[in-house]
Amino acid sequence: MKARIEFIPRGTITSPKGVSAGATCAGINKQAKHELDLGILLSEVPSVAAAVFTTNRIKAAPVTLCQQRLQAGRAMAVVVNSGCANTLTGEQGLADATEMAKLAAEGIGLSPEDVLVASTGVIGQPLPMKLIRAGMKRIAPSADGGHNLAKAMITTDTVPKETAVTATTDEGEFIIGGVAKGSGMIHPDLATLLCFLTTDAAIDLDFLKLALRKAVDVSFNMVSIDGDTSPNDMVLIMANGLAGNETIYQGSAQADVFQQALDKVCIYLAKSIARDGEGATKLIEVTVNGAISHAAARQAARTVVSSPLVKAAVHGSDPNWGRIIAAVGRSGIEVVEPKIDLYIGDTCVVKAGRPLPANRQSLVQILNEGEVPISLNLNLGTATATAWGCDLSEEYVTINSQYTT
Repeated sequence: MKARIEFIPRGTITSPKGVSAGATCAGINKQAKHELDLGILLSEVPSVAAAVFTTNRIKAAPVTLCQQRLQAGRAMAVVVNSGCANTLTGEQGLADATEMAKLAAEGIGLSPEDVLVASTGVIGQPLPMKLIRAGMKRIAPSADGGHNLAKAMITTDTVPKETAVTATTDEGEFIIGGVAKGSGMIHPDLATLLCFLTTDAAIDLDFLKLALRKAVDVSFNMVSIDGDTSPNDMVLIMANGLAGNETIYQGSAQADVFQQALDKVCIYLAKSIARDGEGATKLIEVTVNGAISHAAARQAARTVVSSPLVKAAVHGSDPNWGRIIAAVGRSGIEVVEPKIDLYIGDTCVVKAGRPLPANRQSLVQILNEGEVPISLNLNLGTATATAWGCDLSEEYVTINSQYTT
């Protein structure tokens, strides 16, 4: 099916029909960059909903609550706070998350069971419920409130992360929008990230679950900042069907188009997270080609982009490409030394496993750019994968040595 998928200028999570959002400053996040730390996302009609959660065996109270409520496969709203993760808070934490949902539901006229909860911030501290009770009364969702929601959910992020696309086919048009947060404690298999996605497309729940998992796999699960994974991670999508299209099922005419559009939104947000890693000055993109399997390509790309030595070399614009080869060699996948090709930018530095003479200064110039592409061809098969990360700077250590002080 022919389709046109285009980014919407200043697109955000409220770009789809029937979606609104709002935020306020409740005083939860003392370092809130935009003086916003509590927000609500709302669909004006019931939505089918699916989510992917952290693989960390320690799970925050909001994650536990959402996992329970999403068994029904539906939701109409999400309430989110920054500044406090509500993790390792026991039964009280779950009670507080439940109350958050109830407070939000009362303010927007929903049943509490239709409201999901997300939190991000410092672990091990109870939610300041007095502040949340007062703040919730001040939130008034609106059609342009997505921008404020994106600001309210960030912690050490330096910029909000949001986007939306329009997908147009012969059978009609639908929109997918999203917001995300994440800057540190980020590693493949989700990280300290929250991502909310909405669409006005009508989607079968089983297909929505499958499409979300695929999109997360090629986007958020291919990002690494520092090798840590948070107990609060969540990628959630709600589909309200207000675009008026025929319901999209796996194998239906618009299924591939929806997957492409969802992938595009998630990859954009994932790259935004990698670019905004704590203390980061550069985005690193690692592409592995010619692997014997897709799993092997993914594992190699993620190993390289996660390597502290590679990240430090990129930060210092040091063309020490041996660190890249060493990372691939320890990734656990099959490699054959005489077949490896390595490029930094457009410059080939290793061909068939042997170093090529390269102008050191030209490599330094490539590494000085804000985006550093690294590509390897293992020449063993046809599988390919791309991962994203950032450089490792002194500022990263500073941020994380003073996070609670």
